[in-house]
Amino acid sequence: MESTGVYWIPLYELLAAEGFEVLLVNPSYTHQLRGRPKTDRRDCQWIYRLHSVGLLAAAFRPDEQTCRLRAYLRQRANLIHSASRHVQHVQKALEQMNLKLTEVLSDVTGLTGRSIIRAILCGTRDPQKLARYRDRGCKASEAAIAQALTGSYREEHLFELKQAHEAWQFTLKQVDRVDEQIALQLGRMKCDRALPPLRPKARPKRRVNSPRFDVRTALYCVVGLDLTEIEGISDLTALTLISEIGPEVSKFPSVKKFCSWLGLCPNWKKTGGKVKSSRTRRGVNRAALALRLAAQSLHHSKGAVGGFLRRMKGRLGGQAAVTAAAHKLARIVYLALKHGLTYVRHSQEDYQAQMKEKQLKALMRKARQLGLEVTEKASGSGDAAPAQG
Repeated sequence: MESTGVYWIPLYELLAAEGFEVLLVNPSYTHQLRGRPKTDRRDCQWIYRLHSVGLLAAAFRPDEQTCRLRAYLRQRANLIHSASRHVQHVQKALEQMNLKLTEVLSDVTGLTGRSIIRAILCGTRDPQKLARYRDRGCKASEAAIAQALTGSYREEHLFELKQAHEAWQFTLKQVDRVDEQIALQLGRMKCDRALPPLRPKARPKRRVNSPRFDVRTALYCVVGLDLTEIEGISDLTALTLISEIGPEVSKFPSVKKFCSWLGLCPNWKKTGGKVKSSRTRRGVNRAALALRLAAQSLHHSKGAVGGFLRRMKGRLGGQAAVTAAAHKLARIVYLALKHGLTYVRHSQEDYQAQMKEKQLKALMRKARQLGLEVTEKASGSGDAAPAQG
């Protein structure tokens, strides 16, 4: 059947429960030929004809437990998106009252911002009293905060601020409920084998949208590996990946097919010996998006993947470099899940030494092809000897 919106879900689940093997197909694979009339009856006949000759490939769909976890994670993402809209409404109401709180605070949903907003809604108007709600970790001074809070507290704008703040708080409570369901689902997906104790690691800084449970430990019990050891992979990124692909990658025969499904490989369009395009395939893949975000966070990393990202950025540009680094992360994740391998971090110096060795081997090979002989001298002994014919 075609994957059209959410209309296929009830029929797919009903047929799967009855024991049928259902192939979920991308609608772009089942398009009618141009010039032919299009009706539902003709569409069914055309899909049957394509399937009878093996021209339809089934889309990837994880197992039942992973589908439930994926549904919870996608609902959580929708709620986070709604919460961000309410925060924007809060900022709009503050701006209408000429309160420049966003100018002195990088995040109005932090401890200082939330305390000041609650005080404003409770009736406090004095800028000096409001500035005393500054958290000790805030970089802005009390004087700067007091100056930013000198404005006009009009009734209609205060009402808008109150409603936006209440909507934001309600959405955060909804996120907490989803987090509870995610924790329960991860508990149902625990593996049966005995695992060594997880290596202690400093927990990341807690943020407003962070999950309310220990994601790293829960994922370790499900996968049997600590995916957060991979450069750029945070707790939430690892949770997103497992919710999209599952704790195993047995449905992908090779790492190349896995990266192709993610859309992180060149999509070659070649005709007459000439490459028309090699752009990556378009599509919304949440696992690929999580890997791209993880790759973007490695610009200042001192590890091997960070060095690879900066090297590709100098050759290909920023956008293509992020895609290349996401492709490398995808290969690492695939090999880790398939073979149960623990990722071993390498430093940037190790990566640079490895690349230097590869470059030297390439130069030696090129010299042999040209009939030249290259003599290498140790460092500090002067200039290298010239090539000899």
